[in-house]
Amino acid sequence: MTGNPLLAAALTATGRSWRVFPLTPGSKYPALHGEKDCPRTGACTGGHLGWERRATTDPDVIRRAWQVAPYNIGLACGPSGLVVVDLDVPKHRRDLPPARWAGQGVTDGRDVLAALCEQHGEPWPQTFEVRTGRGGAHLYFAAPAGVVLRNTCGEKGQGLGWKVDTRAHGGYVVAPGSAVNHRPYTVVNDTAPVPLPAWLLGLLAPKRVPAAVVVDASAVRARIGRLGAYVDAAVSRETAKVRETGEGGRNDRLFASAAALGRLVASGALPEADAIDALLAAGLRAGLGEAECRRTIANGLARGAGAMGRAA
Repeated sequence: MTGNPLLAAALTATGRSWRVFPLTPGSKYPALHGEKDCPRTGACTGGHLGWERRATTDPDVIRRAWQVAPYNIGLACGPSGLVVVDLDVPKHRRDLPPARWAGQGVTDGRDVLAALCEQHGEPWPQTFEVRTGRGGAHLYFAAPAGVVLRNTCGEKGQGLGWKVDTRAHGGYVVAPGSAVNHRPYTVVNDTAPVPLPAWLLGLLAPKRVPAAVVVDASAVRARIGRLGAYVDAAVSRETAKVRETGEGGRNDRLFASAAALGRLVASGALPEADAIDALLAAGLRAGLGEAECRRTIANGLARGAGAMGRAA
């Protein structure tokens, strides 16, 4: 197989019980026919099968396929029992981190994951790792039993953050041995994938939809009003900014306002619980979800407290 390195790489993947399928040579896109073009013959006799169901560990099927063309290798994450964390890099000079990540010195997906590790008091995960063609990384984890994880994209929904995607059920990655635009995917840590860490599972696992959260904003204002005119004015100013920010900038505004109030919390002028309640009420009023609000507020308060400590 020395003359067919892609076939060798595909068989290496299946030797780990990972299910693979062919990608168009030099690309990230499945080489299998789509549903519109399905001839309903051969592998699809009983109806069209997409790439996830066609992915296989059968060495005979793999040999036949990779002797036809130099296909790249797609690895179906869900059927392979994997969750892959994709740490991307900016695509151009204007591809910049949002304010809340830029304030932490973040420049790419690896930095985001490092910040999350620090936030949760966890070490960088040592697991099977692939360097991607553009210089990012794929971290492979063994999927948890009894939990169906889906793909995430950046900060959307259950996403981990800017330039961090995950691939699980319904997702695939380009396997090592492949090359996209002549840029190879190479293994940099050849070890068995470790189980997905509990703290990452907690961030990625589907959340039950809670009952609507109601924050008594008037009660919060009354509590803060007793802390003094300066603190009252600062909280009023920052929460108004959050409430008045439109879609697309709400989360960044909430982070910035939390960072501003975090300085008052660190100085002892504003109780942390009062700051959280006031910001949460404003974030919910602006249309953000509770979990997103609480996560952003915690990050912003920590950032503000850190700035206060450096100033001191």
